[in-house]
Amino acid sequence: MLLILRTIYIIIFSLLVCVFGSIWCLFSPRNPRHVATFGHLFGSMSGVFGVKVELRKPAGAENYGNAIYIANHQNNYDMVTAAKIVQPPTVTVGKKSLLWIPFFGPLYWLTGNLLIDRDNRAKAHGTIGDVVEQFKKKKISFWMFPEGTRSRGRGLLPFKTGAFHAAVAAGVPIIPVVVSNTHDKIKLNRLKNGLVIVEMLPPVDIKEFENASVRKLATHCRELMSAKLEELNAEVAEREKNGKI
Repeated sequence: MLLILRTIYIIIFSLLVCVFGSIWCLFSPRNPRHVATFGHLFGSMSGVFGVKVELRKPAGAENYGNAIYIANHQNNYDMVTAAKIVQPPTVTVGKKSLLWIPFFGPLYWLTGNLLIDRDNRAKAHGTIGDVVEQFKKKKISFWMFPEGTRSRGRGLLPFKTGAFHAAVAAGVPIIPVVVSNTHDKIKLNRLKNGLVIVEMLPPVDIKEFENASVRKLATHCRELMSAKLEELNAEVAEREKNGKI
């Protein structure tokens, strides 16, 4: 019964957000501030999933300028965990096929997110150029998943270098965001699904890597995120064991 009730609520809520959100965005289409607004709306469903999401940000994070945020990409539950920490004006870089998802696709585009054709290397490279141009024109940040796909319980996958090439070309810092494990954690037929911690790390200054390769920068960021992920998973396990969530 709980599974059915949750499913009905999630479907109705998501449809309402997508339909009315798309209409709302028509008054200021492609405004990058919309992404955080609707990301936080979807994130508000975490309680419906029986998950307590704890957010952690460095002091002064609200005042960061243009940057590239990178996060681990686990599964579809990122929509109710990582989405809660997105700061305006930040847009995501997602695959072009997202546009064709009924109801969600139009909202995704209207909120100002950037679509990339990952099957076409030339166009994908051009998208990185678009990111750099956007940085030059206005105050905006980009959210990317350097793994390129959902990890689905396989740990932190190898990083692709697109986000790091863009950061170096634009001269902006990289801000890692780490979400504790959600693989096989959330069961819709279970009342409480425990704790998830979403932590934003301090900015990584790319100037420290100006004499190094982009791959070295990517490796450094992955090592930071891997260590933090292990730390957060251990903390979640300990707190859930002791009932301190």
